[in-house]
Amino acid sequence: MDLSEDQLIEAIARVLSGEEPGVVVGIGDDAAVVRSGAGEAVLTTDLLVEGVHFERGSISARDLGAKAITVNVSDIAAMAASPRYALVSLGVPADVEAAWVIELYGGMRDVCAEHALALVGGDTNRAELIVLSVAVVGEVAPGRALTRSGARAGEAIVVTGSLGAAAGGLVLSKAHPSKAAGALSESWGRELIKALARPVARVGEAQVLARAGATAMMDLSDGLAKDLSRLCLASGVGARIRTDDVPVASALAAGAGVLGVHPLGLALSGGEDYELLATMPQEAVAAARAELREGFGVSLSEVGEIVDGTGMIAVGPGGVETVLEPAGWDHFEAG
Repeated sequence: MDLSEDQLIEAIARVLSGEEPGVVVGIGDDAAVVRSGAGEAVLTTDLLVEGVHFERGSISARDLGAKAITVNVSDIAAMAASPRYALVSLGVPADVEAAWVIELYGGMRDVCAEHALALVGGDTNRAELIVLSVAVVGEVAPGRALTRSGARAGEAIVVTGSLGAAAGGLVLSKAHPSKAAGALSESWGRELIKALARPVARVGEAQVLARAGATAMMDLSDGLAKDLSRLCLASGVGARIRTDDVPVASALAAGAGVLGVHPLGLALSGGEDYELLATMPQEAVAAARAELREGFGVSLSEVGEIVDGTGMIAVGPGGVETVLEPAGWDHFEAG
């Protein structure tokens, strides 16, 4: 590092300078001071570790910074809340240059601006690998936070957007250079890498689903099969998924042959999509779908229904039923 800690913090403060609503004391003091709203606070934190969640050579500093904020904002969105304030702690090895860190914070600033989120402080330290920890505070009207535990038998299971592109991007990022170069010359290859590096937090879309009557919701960070199993466990219910209705990302379908992957398999278990998974009354789906399409240009797919009992069933072509295992990303099994 070519700057001292104080010099680095001063540089970061310049990147993040500017008036932010509700911030009384921002970066530079022992702690931030913000004005509290009238709703309930929603708090989340997430950790990105080099070698576990990313490789330094496969993602730009700006994209990494943007993703670090986005994955936390996505958790806030999944509670039907609005993001307000963020804190960032960063550990960096000695060989990381100050310019890389400034670019990292530039990516954070981009996403914070998109969501009217104020980055108000944090910490920096030396580490053997890059470790990036973000905490976000959001706000929701009293009693209006959506959890995983509200799903009831007979309700529809819906997901926003399409699934599997980020997992396809991960496969592509690890592919042989010759294969990767060919894929990146194609639009589907570039789309897969973008999905992995720059996910989108569905904040406004979550508000639409909440107003439409969603009873349970979470973001899809670890794959549809695994995250749905978590929702079912929290709600004490089971699920049936129609595999033909799972919205496989078109870029993944286009590149599956080259990458040697099964598109539906990655859509079900790949992870890092950060789309929304929700349950809602069957009669509410059409109106929610229309509002999402008109307001955000985002699709809403009804992929199954909540059932009594436990476990998950996948219903394939011709009505063939198989057990849907909760496969997906696991931080302690990956690597």
